[in-house]
Amino acid sequence: MDVPTTNVELVPEKETIKEGKEGCPAFHCDLCDTEIVYKITRVFLPGLAAACVDNTTGGLFRSPASVAVDMRKEMIDYLTQRSESFVAETIILEGGTNTEVSDHPYDIISDFVDDFASSKRNFFSRVSGWLLSEKREDNIDDFIQEMEENRFWLTDRREVIAQTLLKNVDLKNTFHCDKKFHTTEELAEHVVNCGFRSLNCKNEGCTVVVCASKLETHDSACPFKIIPCEQKCSDSIMRREMDRHCITICPMKLVNCPFYSVGCQSTIARCRIQQHCSEDFHLHLVFALQNIHKGATEEDLKERVDQIVKSAPGQLEASRDVRSLTIKVRDIDAKLGPLECTPRKDSEDSIETANDIMDKSTEAINKALEESSNKVGTESIEAAIEESSEPGNSVTEKSTNTTNKVGGESPKSAMGGSPEAGDSVTEKWNKATN
Repeated sequence: MDVPTTNVELVPEKETIKEGKEGCPAFHCDLCDTEIVYKITRVFLPGLAAACVDNTTGGLFRSPASVAVDMRKEMIDYLTQRSESFVAETIILEGGTNTEVSDHPYDIISDFVDDFASSKRNFFSRVSGWLLSEKREDNIDDFIQEMEENRFWLTDRREVIAQTLLKNVDLKNTFHCDKKFHTTEELAEHVVNCGFRSLNCKNEGCTVVVCASKLETHDSACPFKIIPCEQKCSDSIMRREMDRHCITICPMKLVNCPFYSVGCQSTIARCRIQQHCSEDFHLHLVFALQNIHKGATEEDLKERVDQIVKSAPGQLEASRDVRSLTIKVRDIDAKLGPLECTPRKDSEDSIETANDIMDKSTEAINKALEESSNKVGTESIEAAIEESSEPGNSVTEKSTNTTNKVGGESPKSAMGGSPEAGDSVTEKWNKATN
């Protein structure tokens, strides 16, 4: 594709300002929102490229470059006409349909460009666009790049057209100035302070041009602005570099204590690690001793810490990591001898609970033995009464046998053969029979 070397520019004629009735303002401010104008200019090249590619698809003797000049002229005329009749189109749309239509100038002009490109599609382009959509997109992208390299339609000339279209469709005067003045002096004085005048961003490295009314908004989000560190360190960082600074080199980055692995759960700023280690030195010693004496209580370990600090003054404070501190503490602890551990409170509670259970068990056993002895004695007496009609010697023998039986078997059956329990029950039985 060969793009024409000549750059014929067709700009819609500006409305000539004529003097009206006496006293009517005759001079208009032509300033617009530069950000919107720039966005509109970026729509023109893709729209023109799509129209040229689709219009020449299937042609043997025509290429997109061969129709670019004529197609650009048609495009400018089409956009100008649509923008001038936009007010009438808006009224018709509002009265005849419920579809919501955007009133933003960028969206409106983008729709105009799409409509123009669609109107230039021939039969072959419609078929190939449906069957070979990826190839069509590639051809459009290639032609856009070719026009940019050959400077076919320069940005400043596109901006002139974009400003004209913007004024035609910006019915609410949101993105352009609509002020009018009687003299050129009044207009010149206004332009200096107009909210739509173009200003360059003051931040070093930023090339953005914005209107004066939006400069503050841009400055609040400009990636090149130097701002204080978000983590309150003393550095001032470019906004776009803030995240990397905060997670890498910022001295106020939060980190775990060097003794986190042995029990210290503190999270401190990187620049305050040394201060933290000095303030919590004794606590870190306790954590180190817990790995050496795993069964010791905290009170025992604190006493051991005092002994270690007294025996080696100034030797441990320089240790800033777990390994070095643990090694030194282990050596000093070995020299001090075995650690005397006091019984844990939970062990004492367990022993006391076991003793209570044994006392209650013994009481229950004694009670059962006593009830059993009473029951056996009562049955023997009743048997003796029933046999009282027999001769005295016979009664005496049976009573003696019954007594011997009770005295010999009851303790064993009650205590499961325990000698001490048997002796206790025997004594009680002898007292009862006597």
